[in-house]
Amino acid sequence: MSEAFHIISDGSCDLPAELAEQKNITVVPFYVSFDDEHYLKENVEIGIRDFYQQMVDRKGVYPKSSMPSAQDYEEVFRPFAEAGMPVICICITTKFSGSMQSAVNARQALLEEYPNAEITIIDATVNTVLQGLYVLEAVRLRDAGVSYREAAARLEEIKGTGRIFFTVGNMEYLKHGGRIGKVGALAGSVLDIRPVITLKKGEIFPSGIGRGRKRSTAKATDLLVSYLKKSRLGIDCYSIVIGYGYDLEEGKEYRDSVVRELQVQGFEIQDIPTCQIGATIGVHTGPYPLGIGVIEKVIHG
Repeated sequence: MSEAFHIISDGSCDLPAELAEQKNITVVPFYVSFDDEHYLKENVEIGIRDFYQQMVDRKGVYPKSSMPSAQDYEEVFRPFAEAGMPVICICITTKFSGSMQSAVNARQALLEEYPNAEITIIDATVNTVLQGLYVLEAVRLRDAGVSYREAAARLEEIKGTGRIFFTVGNMEYLKHGGRIGKVGALAGSVLDIRPVITLKKGEIFPSGIGRGRKRSTAKATDLLVSYLKKSRLGIDCYSIVIGYGYDLEEGKEYRDSVVRELQVQGFEIQDIPTCQIGATIGVHTGPYPLGIGVIEKVIHG
């Protein structure tokens, strides 16, 4: 089946490169730097595993990320504008990055050359592995033969249902990135208090604390259970993913615990995919983020 439209996302979607290629998704990478001078394209010039390994090995060094430029987007958009292929481009929440503005600027520049080009740019209002789920929902629409305009409208409808419930290994990276106050970070280091955070509708919200890793991750699981129980839809109407950082085994163990808890709570689910959180968010969370993403499916049943 030929595409009715092409799907593009910025690198915050954290989809594995082989999956993006398999699903015919074009990813515009973010950049990451450990010295404020040399910026490397994520997943092109530096792999995620190497990124996390450097964070673990170089404690006290805080990497930074940089968004794709308008030129980066223009280079990706141009072949589709020339071919007359509509594009849906999904970008990280504008509250976290100017990536979407770069895409908008690229679109405006291309429209001067190709006034009939169809490029829809969507603020995902989420990021990382949940943005990846959102992009995969766009794939489901495309592969089901839904038209370009109908697909864009449906994606706008579901994005407000997206939630990420997560915690971090410690609060130092959040503090360094200006996400929490210094007092909170000090308390976290002294008392082993970990924040539990909810990301929804483009912003992060404190959702409690836990002493130690197990209690904070259990709280994130409780938030997912509560969200699903309040929904008018069944669990089969949602896509869920576990996001982890440096520690794959911890990600798998947490996935298993979430599946068990959902089953105990009466939800019929056998497995949940795991996906590694990339550098775009990892620079803020440190090497040990762990959490759950959930979003309504574009097609039920």
